[in-house]
Amino acid sequence: MSLQSFYGKSVLVTGAGKGIGRAVAVMLAARGAKVVALSRSVADLKKLESEIGSRSIAVDLADAVATREAALAAIPVDYLVNCAGTTTLEAFVDVTVASFDHLMAVNTRAPLILSQEYVRSRIALGIGGAIVNVSSASATTGFADHAAYCASKGALDAMSRVMANELGRYGIRVNCVNPIITLTDMARKAWSDPAKAGPMLARMPLGRFIEADEVAEAVLFLLSDRAAAVNGISMPVDTGFAIS
Repeated sequence: MSLQSFYGKSVLVTGAGKGIGRAVAVMLAARGAKVVALSRSVADLKKLESEIGSRSIAVDLADAVATREAALAAIPVDYLVNCAGTTTLEAFVDVTVASFDHLMAVNTRAPLILSQEYVRSRIALGIGGAIVNVSSASATTGFADHAAYCASKGALDAMSRVMANELGRYGIRVNCVNPIITLTDMARKAWSDPAKAGPMLARMPLGRFIEADEVAEAVLFLLSDRAAAVNGISMPVDTGFAIS
């Protein structure tokens, strides 16, 4: 089966400097897309730009005003991938208002703002589109020390379902991808200890964590016309963790 082609298409990818967002941006470019890359790190954006010829916009997505300005600078684009995310590990009783608000701002509010401007542009043009929100297995699983993160991803999934319902009437599909632990550079260090990784791996029917490119493949499928009838789902990419 041939790979999805994105020749002639433009895609806005947030969190494109590292991890899953970078994998998505690189894969899209390899399949013909013009990528508009958003990240907080100018250095990461410049490196990506040198590799795939992306257009770079540096922005702190915790800043609502700057986020909307970045969205307006990026559009029009054919597709949107909200991949940027952050986390803070705190026991539930120790969660601070500052960390809770920060995670909700980056993980939930930023996708809201970016999607609003993308959708307004598509509706004004009279053209459909597709949004993929990169969520997490944490949207439905209560991992210890992840109260604020789980809340932000659960909210992202819930918001995405409303988006799919309302925006589907304009031909704009909205779906989530929900990966389990993904072996980005940061995660490889965090999960390199067998004592820590062992209990999690025991819950994985395929017996392994996942790679960023495996999440990117799911994102590209949901963006593509091959998923033309797929709208409003949260797709686990988790080796079967959710059913174990």
